[in-house]
Amino acid sequence: MSEPAPERRARPRDAALGSGPGRVLLTVYLIFAVAASARAGVQIATKFSEAPLAYLLSALAAVVYIAATVGLAIGGRRGRIIAWCSCSVELAGVLVIGALSLADSAAFPDETVWSGFGVGYGYVPLVLPVIGLYWLWRNRPRP
Repeated sequence: MSEPAPERRARPRDAALGSGPGRVLLTVYLIFAVAASARAGVQIATKFSEAPLAYLLSALAAVVYIAATVGLAIGGRRGRIIAWCSCSVELAGVLVIGALSLADSAAFPDETVWSGFGVGYGYVPLVLPVIGLYWLWRNRPRP
């Protein structure tokens, strides 16, 4: 008599991401990834010499939003690490660039995504990483 084959388990996913708040968070990050990428692409392609630092910082913001989106989308341990790191870099970036852009406006002749703590985007760039980090902490896997 042969023993029955062991049941195959589906790869565990972050169940909360499939629910309302997790899905909304992922959608907002996706929107910001697209918006920041488009903004940086246009700025770099059309007027890079006017404010290279600002436009490169917009590109950095785009990369961070893309990484956060990917991390949240893939879930699991690896995805959570990517999302934690991305949200942390995002929060540090928006705080540092926001403060510098207000303290030394001459260094930022044009706005970045994070200028003025995200004023051009309704301060969402300031609030979004806080919400992202809170969501990741609140929905962390339990032992």
